[in-house]
Amino acid sequence: MNENILNNEVQRYITEHINSDVNKIALSKSLFKNVSSAELAGQISAKKKSIHKLPKWFNHEKIYYPVLLSIEQCSSETTAAYKANLAVGNTLIDLTAGFGVDSYFFSKKINEVYSCEINAELSEITAHNAKILEISNIIFIAEDGIEFLKKSNAKFNTIYIDPARRSYSNKVFKLKDCTPDVTEHLALFLGKAQRIIIKAAPLLDISAGLSELQNVSEIHIVSVKNECKELLWVIDKEFIGETKIVCVTLNTSTKTFSFPISDLRLTTEIANSVPIGYIYEPDVALLKSGAFNLIAERFGLKKLHSQTQLYFSEEIKSEFLGRIFEIKSLLNLNELKKEKNLKGNVIVRNFPEKAENLAKKYKITSSHDDFILFTQTNNGYLVIKAKIIQHY
Repeated sequence: MNENILNNEVQRYITEHINSDVNKIALSKSLFKNVSSAELAGQISAKKKSIHKLPKWFNHEKIYYPVLLSIEQCSSETTAAYKANLAVGNTLIDLTAGFGVDSYFFSKKINEVYSCEINAELSEITAHNAKILEISNIIFIAEDGIEFLKKSNAKFNTIYIDPARRSYSNKVFKLKDCTPDVTEHLALFLGKAQRIIIKAAPLLDISAGLSELQNVSEIHIVSVKNECKELLWVIDKEFIGETKIVCVTLNTSTKTFSFPISDLRLTTEIANSVPIGYIYEPDVALLKSGAFNLIAERFGLKKLHSQTQLYFSEEIKSEFLGRIFEIKSLLNLNELKKEKNLKGNVIVRNFPEKAENLAKKYKITSSHDDFILFTQTNNGYLVIKAKIIQHY
């Protein structure tokens, strides 16, 4: 950690060049004796990445930024704040702290937080930033969190871990392929805490995760603007019972949809009538849960087709997690060919062609609020012209 970066002149330069070409800065001669051009470019890149993801950090002076990858991999303030509400008790240990965003938000809920980070420089940076953010109840430990836990006699109310989600091959689909392997250390965790929170890759299959873990009381599927951000596994030491799935959308407002996992076996009737009223497109958090039939039953909707995850209702259900469209007209493909000056954003659901190809084929121009949905019902392919009335 180069403390010269914190000098007022350097900080002013970083702020004033937040929108400058960092590649050009990196190749230019530095204006500062003890700060290299590469360091300046790195600070600017990481700070700019934090504008929307970490506004609290971005808006504070004298924040020291790590390499850009650490900012890209850390939690956003939005998801970290949500996670903090899952912690229990007075003590928590964050075994893989990284840039410390999760530790910071846990410290707002928990009296004492231990923040472990194997990268000594990153731990030093995070400790510095905690002082800038006026946080005093985090204990920073610059070592491997698992090793610290093994040799420590301390016990905690909550353990939090965010294992690295890339293996030496391609994308990780199993927890045991992550680093550290939480399945290998689960007995250690259960001996040290009453609750364990594991942040897993959104790509992880829920049934696969359940087969690798035990005592899973809740699984939280967290999305922001229809992008699945986190899959959170809550393990309680004394838990015996049925796992609860919690779908959460963190947009302008927070919406939740929860159910016992056995409800995934629920069946529902497929509509034989044409859709009328409003079309419902589930948020990715709902789709990740696999509760395709429960969505219809819980919200009082009719399902278009067994393989089409679109629903309809004559009424507006504003509590729905996802987008809602008002149906303007229904067309078959032959009728669509006769339409002129088609405008709308193309959506494809259970239809054999790609959206971009359909837009070109039918000469559809984009529109802000109008949509054209190509889909399938029990009666065949259907085109729905609609106007959006609820965004993600």
